[in-house]
This record gives sequence, structure tokens and C-alpha cells, in this order.
Amino acid sequence: MQRRLPPLHALRVFEAAARHGSFAKAADELAVTPAAVSQQIRQLEADLGVALFRRLPRGLVVSEAARRALPELEKAFAHLARAVEDMRGGERAGPLVISVIPSFAARWLMPRLGGFIETYPEIEVTVRSELRSVDFAREDVDLGIRYGKGIYPGLDTRLLLTEEVFPVCAPSLLAGRHPLRRLDDLRHHTLLHDRALTGEEPSLYWRHWLRDAGVSRIDADRGPGFTDATMLMEAALRGLGVALGRSGLCADDLAAGRLVRPFTESRPADYAYYVVTPEGHAANPRVAAFLAWLEVEAAKSRLVTAGTNA
Repeated sequence: MQRRLPPLHALRVFEAAARHGSFAKAADELAVTPAAVSQQIRQLEADLGVALFRRLPRGLVVSEAARRALPELEKAFAHLARAVEDMRGGERAGPLVISVIPSFAARWLMPRLGGFIETYPEIEVTVRSELRSVDFAREDVDLGIRYGKGIYPGLDTRLLLTEEVFPVCAPSLLAGRHPLRRLDDLRHHTLLHDRALTGEEPSLYWRHWLRDAGVSRIDADRGPGFTDATMLMEAALRGLGVALGRSGLCADDLAAGRLVRPFTESRPADYAYYVVTPEGHAANPRVAAFLAWLEVEAAKSRLVTAGTNA
């Protein structure tokens, strides 16, 4: 026999009050009075037979029972909001919030996004550029593009782009006093480094890349470093040296001739780009439209990169 649930509105009031740790802040969020919030909490406590808060002179303290329940309630309200949105008749018009890592947002997504906006003007796109992984259960985000190994429990995950790693530089470095014809020629050039790497990405370190390519007698640690991949590519564009380019981030510059690949050698990246959505949310019309568009653009990007080998 199914247990009777407390009123949904009372649970919503509790979730807001517990999250804020304040009846007044919950009242502001819900557009009601603090007295109304207090009354709803008292009724919910009577219905459940447990205390949800301890009222102290310095403020509210969430009880242990309430603290255990809060994460699940937050997830439940997030799922409920998405379910209601999906029930509104398959409407494509409305907001679409996308969370993307900054380098991919700047160098891959933004140059292409105008095409999506032109095709779907009824979709109100918001792009959140952030390194952290968002919590879909607690944040109003529809879709994320993440860089990793594709292990994202509890989320629908699909591969967007794999990457190849290869040296890139400005065209001006190909000629001159020390032309770049063989990998050994790198000893005469400045190496540019990504200083924000983790140990899980050996393919992006010059010393690992050169070792795997069979190149020795080059000081692979010399040269300036950058803590952002966008800055690294900008340094290469300005002719400051040779960088290890990732195909997903430099495809447009290669196609336009702003960057060149002086060598044919390449190796697969350790990470790839994945699109993640809350389970079942890919069927939302706005999300489905964006996913289909992403897949087309990713296919174009792969073709461009494949055609730029030296």
C-alpha cells in the first residue's frame, strides 16, 4: 500500500528553508511571508511527526532527519521541474542552459553557435563557461559538455569528439633560420606548455609526446607555460613557439591557415569530449535539437582536422 505523501507545497517550502537555513530567505524565494513559511513548516512537522528544525537564538539548525532527506528532495524537485517542462506539449521554444569548459566554449562552440541560434531563434540559449562539473539535480542546467574519460554515473552520456595531439605553430615558423621539417628541428624552437594539466593526460606533455614519437636529445621542459588552453593556442597563433595542439581546439585555425601542422606525427589524446544530460532529458525538444546540431558540427570538425595533415 502506497504511503500518503505530505502536501507538495509544504515539501517545497521545507526544501527552500533548509537550503537557505532561513525562513526569511525561503520566503523571499517563494514570494510569501516568513510567517507563512513558519506555518507550513509547523504543519509539515506535525504531519511527519518529526522536528525538521531547531530554533535557536542565532538562527535555524536543520535536524539530522531533515538533513538526510534534503538531497533527495532537491533531486526530486529538479526531476519534477523537467518532467513538467517535457509535458508542456513538446514545445521547442524556451530556455536552454548549457555548461561548457572554457577552452572548448571559446575555441569550438562559440564560432559555431551562431548557426544554431539562426536555425532555432525560438530557443533562448545560455552558455555557462565553467571548469567545474555542475550538479544537474540542484542546478538549472539542461546539458553539459565535459572533457574526460566518459565516466559520469547517473547521467546520459554520449561521445562528441575524440582528439588527436600534434605540434602546431604559426606559418611564419615553417621557414626562416631553422625551418621545421623533422621533429628533431624542434630543438631550435621554443616549446609552449599547458601548465594546467593533470597526470592523467600524458599525451599533452611535450616530454611524453616526444618520447612516444621516438625523439630524444631535446629539452622537453623548457619554454613558457600557460594555465589555460585558450592562452596556449593564442601564444602559438602569435608565433611565440610551437605548441601541442588538440584537434578539437585548433581545427578552425588549421582550416583557416592561421596555424599549421609542420609534421605528420600525431597521437590520440587521453581524454575526449562528452555530452551529458540528466537521465531521460535528452528527449526534451530543445535538448534534442541541440544534440542533433552538435553531432553534425562535430562530424564537420572531424573532417576539417583530417584534411589538415602536413
